[in-house]
Amino acid sequence: MTPEDCPKPWGNCTDVYDFLNQVRLRPGMWLPEGSLQRLESILIGYQVALGVHSTDERFDFWPEGPFSKWLWQRLGRSSPLGWATEIERETPVGSTAVEEFFKLLDIYRRDLGLCRSGDK
Repeated sequence: MTPEDCPKPWGNCTDVYDFLNQVRLRPGMWLPEGSLQRLESILIGYQVALGVHSTDERFDFWPEGPFSKWLWQRLGRSSPLGWATEIERETPVGSTAVEEFFKLLDIYRRDLGLCRSGDK
């Protein structure tokens, strides 16, 4: 088991991707109804806190940010409703929106060369 596979307090996270890994490890704790809308709201709050505290950190999850642009290109369309709504709409039977988000996140990170340690 690697350190990335172990739950830790959110205050020990080093960046948004580390935080998202904690959500991945315990989605029921962070997203009790499994709603990506809730995750999107948490991430908007994360970005606001970065700004309030003048923290310089890569952040790709603003509604019109790099992750959205990547997703629109992947889906072949854009949406004013945001990435969370569109992933929820695209979730296939037998999966959950949260599972689909993390699959897409892994692909996004590979495409941009932002893989976690141990990822291929």
